Amino acid sequence: MPDIVQTPEVLRLLDELTRMPGRADPYPRYARLREISPIVRAEDGALVVTGYGDCATVVRDPRLQHPPADLLAFVGFPDWRDHPALHQLFTSMLTLNPPDHTRLRRLVSSAFTPRRVEALRPAIERMVQDLLDGLDGDADFVAAFAFPLPVNVIGELLGVPAEQRGGFQSLVRDWTQVLEVITPDVLARADPAATAIREHLAGLVEERRRHPGDDLLSALVQAQAADDRLTDEEILSNAALLFAAGFETTTNLLANGVVALLGDPAQYELLGRRPELAQPAVEELLRFDSPVQLSSRVVTAPIELGGVGVAEGERVVAYLGAGNHDPARFADPSRLRLDRSDNAPLSFGGGIHYCLGAPLARLEAQIALPALARRFPSLTLAGEGQRRDSLSLKGFTSLPVRTG
Repeated sequence: MPDIVQTPEVLRLLDELTRMPGRADPYPRYARLREISPIVRAEDGALVVTGYGDCATVVRDPRLQHPPADLLAFVGFPDWRDHPALHQLFTSMLTLNPPDHTRLRRLVSSAFTPRRVEALRPAIERMVQDLLDGLDGDADFVAAFAFPLPVNVIGELLGVPAEQRGGFQSLVRDWTQVLEVITPDVLARADPAATAIREHLAGLVEERRRHPGDDLLSALVQAQAADDRLTDEEILSNAALLFAAGFETTTNLLANGVVALLGDPAQYELLGRRPELAQPAVEELLRFDSPVQLSSRVVTAPIELGGVGVAEGERVVAYLGAGNHDPARFADPSRLRLDRSDNAPLSFGGGIHYCLGAPLARLEAQIALPALARRFPSLTLAGEGQRRDSLSLKGFTSLPVRTG
């Protein structure tokens, strides 16, 4: 059985993946790590896997779970429940394990139905056309298209008034920074942001109690299973999570997708000419440059990863972006092929924590990107853009484009 590798080269590569430009172009580093060993140990003791099969196991196998929130006490935050940013995040579905996660997921899923998502198709099509009408000449693709589309779609789904949606972007980014690192400086920004998000949503929840509508917040207020029911705290924590996840990942998918397509003009032209490729094209764009690059878990029962036995208590990081470029799973993985068959990217995770909003993100991209390619066949990048400063999320905060 092979050993778990920790060499100076491994540590250097992992360090580069925490900083620019390593985060901007991680794929050569992923490939080198995979060549060295299927499983390596980081400087902080975490195990790291980069192969598709191992990454899939990490996100799907019930023997790997999210660290319990109470572990925050052991990293210097015994008062984590008193921090709005930590309490709001670590009591949501994102970080909970069964049985709490099972109960919440069941209740929230009952409101987040395929019918409700598909019913948004006409509204998404209208939003896309309206945004394309305003995308003329030189523009910031993120500000003009990749952010307003998903934030308005998830706002429409949840029932957040249009005039309130734009202000959530900076609040969400300040709040979710605690997913990356927890320091007093981060909390000084994240706590007020989480409080502001909660206050916005609390007012809307009270309004839906008095006047229910055909939106997700109304459905969450009324969500029931047998004699169980979402509490006010659970409604607010999970509504905040759904709203944040509803635009962050999709904004990155759209911006990363445009960069990938414009880097291969033949594929961009193909998408504009063959709209029936919309579904496989979005799967390939998710694979090619995933909006979510990594996911971490704690081993709760012995398991084998990378041909090595891994003990209970070990922390494991799965580089999903690396798994999506594993040549053992994808032929010629560094090549963009919109008609790639048998595509199953790990970008939305897997298992019980598979992204609840994945169908909505896919629908938005399947409508938006072919429409963009048809409307602006001569679209080009007008600069490098500003990269998102994040360890786990890959995307842009600004992306200059020229329509013709």
